[in-house]
Amino acid sequence: MKKDIHPKYNTNAKVSCTCGNHFEVGSTLDDIHVEICSNCHPFFTGTQKLVDTARRVEKFEAKKAKTAIESKTRKGKKVKQTLRRAQRKAKEQKVRIDRQPATKTKKKNEKNISDKK
Repeated sequence: MKKDIHPKYNTNAKVSCTCGNHFEVGSTLDDIHVEICSNCHPFFTGTQKLVDTARRVEKFEAKKAKTAIESKTRKGKKVKQTLRRAQRKAKEQKVRIDRQPATKTKKKNEKNISDKK
């Protein structure tokens, strides 16, 4: 092996976890900081611990709450279709009323008005 190209190996490197556990291992680093160790890892403890460094869980819960609120106010496809049909019918009836020919009484009234002039 070549000399002076390999990092220094520390047999007593200190490891500290966020749970407060400290222990020593062999490493090229002097101090190591970890989020989960064997003392607090769910596989070893049997309990579930939620570690969220990027707020992923909070973002997911906010998105889920938003969709729950929207789903309460959202109308289904069939409801929308029936509303559109009803609006079209109402519009067609309005057009029919506007296009209806004048009744005989209206024509008589118009003749009477024109005769008076």
